[in-house]
Amino acid sequence: MFDLTGRTALITGAGQNVGAGIARTLSSAGATVLVNDLRAERAEEIAEALAANGVTARALPFDVTDRTAIDEAVAAHGPIDVLVNNAGNGGAEAMLPKKFADTGPDDWRGPMEVNLDGVLHCCHAVLPGMVERGHGRIITISSAAGTHGVGIGFAPYSVGKGGSLSLMRSLALEHGRDGITANSVALGVMDSVRAETAAALTKSIPVGRLGSPDDVGAACLWLASNEAGWVTGQTIGLNGGAFTS
Repeated sequence: MFDLTGRTALITGAGQNVGAGIARTLSSAGATVLVNDLRAERAEEIAEALAANGVTARALPFDVTDRTAIDEAVAAHGPIDVLVNNAGNGGAEAMLPKKFADTGPDDWRGPMEVNLDGVLHCCHAVLPGMVERGHGRIITISSAAGTHGVGIGFAPYSVGKGGSLSLMRSLALEHGRDGITANSVALGVMDSVRAETAAALTKSIPVGRLGSPDDVGAACLWLASNEAGWVTGQTIGLNGGAFTS
């Protein structure tokens, strides 16, 4: 239904899980997909699997906290029509075994560098080309932690994800007349969680299941399409109804 033929999409953190699902979905709609990951072997594995299905996909390994590497990658493989900021640190490793009052600068540096600074760097790299061409789609994969908060120990993660939501709203206001939209997808609990906790978490979700990479890919496909051209500055909660207030 949605056609991305002729568009080039850069998906960060696409070497596994949600990012790989987004890459599969956008490529199936005709997009040329640039598969980014911090680990080159993961990016190459996904890109090769996509190419084997007859789509155009290339591995593009870099660290989203390295602005120079991002600029060089975009200059070599652009122009970028669709940017999906998916790279982030989350899950169990995002939780600190202490409250906010007990945290220090080192506790905040990692979550902020990846979840906020990484989004900033990638947006900076692709925006000039989007403005020049008068078209662009920026989609940031955030979290319910950025919209609602999810408990003690998640303050750095929540703030980083919440900051990325604010950035998308700001870009939507600044670049709407340039033909560029900027939106966020705030994820609930995904099916990549540990099996021993999945059953308990599923009970709290009204639709009765965890989220899948294909769920996220479908939302990103719509936001990347021409049909969503009047949608910008929005945060779509993709959570099975678990965060409705």
